[in-house]
Amino acid sequence: MRFPFSIHFYVKFKLLKMKQIRFLASTFATSMIFLLSSCSSDDDTKTEDTTATATTTTEKAPEPTTPVKPSNVMLMQFKVADFAKWQTTYELKERDSIRRSYGLTSYVAGRGLDDPKKVIVILKMDDANKAKELAASQGMKDRMKEAGVTGTPAFTYLDVVMDDNSPIDQTSRLMMTHKVKDWDAWKKEFDNHKQVRVDAGLIDRALGYEVGDNHQVVIVFAVTDMAKAKAFLQSADLKDKMEKAGVEGKPTSFFYNIVKMYQ
Repeated sequence: MRFPFSIHFYVKFKLLKMKQIRFLASTFATSMIFLLSSCSSDDDTKTEDTTATATTTTEKAPEPTTPVKPSNVMLMQFKVADFAKWQTTYELKERDSIRRSYGLTSYVAGRGLDDPKKVIVILKMDDANKAKELAASQGMKDRMKEAGVTGTPAFTYLDVVMDDNSPIDQTSRLMMTHKVKDWDAWKKEFDNHKQVRVDAGLIDRALGYEVGDNHQVVIVFAVTDMAKAKAFLQSADLKDKMEKAGVEGKPTSFFYNIVKMYQ
């Protein structure tokens, strides 16, 4: 009888089939794992790409900037025998070099409207002490005399709070000087009445106080209507506003025309 051989062959055949099935099942499982891993990897890549894109395209908010403080200035006021002669001498390079060596840079030259012999010069100032040293020097006195300056010049050193040097057509200016009880209280009232000044033909251009003393205030206005401006200076309304703001004593005013802007 050959049954044992047939059984043996049948068993081997069944074992082979089972191995093939297990191999196919293992291969299928591996393929599925690989496929799922690939999909997951693609999704991760897409997520990373999207995140990267979002990070790249997001703009950073601009950093807040601190307003630049205007340059402090020295004011010179004096009378001259001949304005043209004085200006020519003042603008000599050697004299400009001397001023620069003391931290002073020419800014504005003006001439009085009511008295053309009156001159105002505004210079940007690096250091008030150095500017005072120059003003007190014998060399400065000699040079001013040579340029035709008459009488005693006046010097003022200002800590500038506001300086609007944007271009405008008006060259006429009004400079007002007065003493105040309290700077902060005065400034609040001054800011509250800007439109009143505009209606009176005046545009705020510069504001400051003496270095080391904020009770001595200087204001420069551009004049758009001379008649209105002069009437405003004499008005009871201005007097009331000044009293409310704490102005002490009588203010001084000087109308001039800008002859030259150096910067």
